[in-house]
Amino acid sequence: MNKDFLSILDINKTELEQILSEAKQLKTLKKQGVVHDVLRGKNLAMIFEKSSTRTHISFEVGMNELGGHALFLNARDMQIWRGEEIRDTARAASRYVSGIMIRAYKHSTIEEFARFATIPVINGLSDLEHPCQLLADIMTMQEHFGSLKDLKVAWVGDGNNVCNSLILSTVLTGYSVTVATPNGYEPPEDIVKKTRALGGKVNLVKSPEQAVKDAHVIVTDTWVSMGDDAEREERLKTFSGYTVDAGLMRHASPDARVLHCLPAHRGEEIADEVMEGGQSLVWDEAENRLHAQKALLVRLLRK
Repeated sequence: MNKDFLSILDINKTELEQILSEAKQLKTLKKQGVVHDVLRGKNLAMIFEKSSTRTHISFEVGMNELGGHALFLNARDMQIWRGEEIRDTARAASRYVSGIMIRAYKHSTIEEFARFATIPVINGLSDLEHPCQLLADIMTMQEHFGSLKDLKVAWVGDGNNVCNSLILSTVLTGYSVTVATPNGYEPPEDIVKKTRALGGKVNLVKSPEQAVKDAHVIVTDTWVSMGDDAEREERLKTFSGYTVDAGLMRHASPDARVLHCLPAHRGEEIADEVMEGGQSLVWDEAENRLHAQKALLVRLLRK
């Protein structure tokens, strides 16, 4: 496996299967109350430029349950916020800890950390991708549907970082993704081209109804990501009609399920009736952040 996990495509199909299998085992051990401190003596630095709930909790609890320690570092309290070069922080941190997880505004920040760190670096979220979220999403889909092959997945909303990782993940999983976005909010062209060149299946449309037609999984996310607050009112108008509600769900497969990486803005990208309804897998998905990331940490840090 690569030293770092910056993109969902930093792993191959076999490695994905191994991570999912390990995550399933770790989930079982946790539920049985069996100690599994395989990372005893390991330390993870968690650097946050952006605020976080699930990423922070799941990585910190995950390291604790694996017998290691997670160190929370607010970037504003570090010297990099005052101008220290990333390469210097990365080199120094590599002498102290076993791995670094970074939640950053720019993907280039995480790439630079990885370039100069001699220890594994994990993308906890960037403006380009959110690969840890996709590990949890894939795990959740596999738990519910069994085989991922030939599943029809629909994305409705903003073509953001989670959408990018979802599109790229088709290269590894065998499911197809149809993305519905308003004009100007499509996923980056290079992400789509790369996916298709590697054999992934992605289709871009404008109509949410067309995207979810006969879909097995509908995925959505906030219309206003962190850093987009100045555009909030404009975005709310633009995305009108892209809410995943009961009416939209009627176009999907009868056994369709819904994913949302959270935080959710009920009444905007997703209706409360769907979020709390029987087709929602949102809470299983949130829980699986913990198990999937623990499996990732084991593979990266136990070496």
